[in-house]
Amino acid sequence: MTQLTQLIVQGISSGAIYGLVALGLVLSYKATEVLNFAQGDVVMLSAFLGWGLVVAAGLPFWLSFVAVLCISAALCFLLEAKIMRRIVGRPQFSGVMLTIGIGFMIRGGVSMFFGPESRSYPTPWTGQSMQLGGSVVAELNLVIVGAAMGVTALLYYFLRRTTLGIAIHATSQNQLAAYLCGVRVKRLNSLVWAISGAIAALCGLLLAPITLVDLGLWFVMLKALAALVLGGFGSAPGAVVGGLLIGLIEQFAGVYLPDGVKDVAPYLVLIAVLVLYPRGILGESHGRRV
Repeated sequence: MTQLTQLIVQGISSGAIYGLVALGLVLSYKATEVLNFAQGDVVMLSAFLGWGLVVAAGLPFWLSFVAVLCISAALCFLLEAKIMRRIVGRPQFSGVMLTIGIGFMIRGGVSMFFGPESRSYPTPWTGQSMQLGGSVVAELNLVIVGAAMGVTALLYYFLRRTTLGIAIHATSQNQLAAYLCGVRVKRLNSLVWAISGAIAALCGLLLAPITLVDLGLWFVMLKALAALVLGGFGSAPGAVVGGLLIGLIEQFAGVYLPDGVKDVAPYLVLIAVLVLYPRGILGESHGRRV
């Protein structure tokens, strides 16, 4: 039971990160119909920025936390406003290739500026643990779960209960109709990308103390993509649910299945869902009459 509790908590905490990254992908996709493959690189960049401010600059953790969120949000805002907006009306493949190129540029810039070495930085929860269900659980895992729940609830309230959120929701459904109703579509799209960037920064800051600050953090994008497909492509609740399931599958595969299965488990799930149930758990079915 002790091992089971630890596996569940670790699976939910890692799955919460995957779900948040997938949620950011959903937001940017609904805004501009472009799947942002640079999202994982923004996560990685945020982790390095956090290390730079906390360790290299010696700033307090919470001040660095807020600064990294603002920097990542501003970066994604400018990416949409100055780069992605120029390919509006082009095939979706153009947006995919452009975001992949942006991701490579971010990765190369981080490698040149910070260096390729792995590193870590302290957080208020480093080395802290507590008893849960008879087992010892790291407080950082619980913080990650709480942050994911808080961000999801806040986004739900913002998108459903505020005027700006309703405008974003309307724009994601029909940009032309929203524009004709007086909604400033271009600015809203940039705002959505900024929110997505802030979510990516939060994931990077919370994930780095567990897995180290490393260039390989961008791989979280691939697991988030598996979560996105499992939960239902384009569904915000599905992204969170899919992320939690991927995290649990990954943890249990690492214990109860042969060595190496844990590393490929998310991608096996991705392939299985695409073949057997492409719409995902909470995705909507789309048909075309021919």
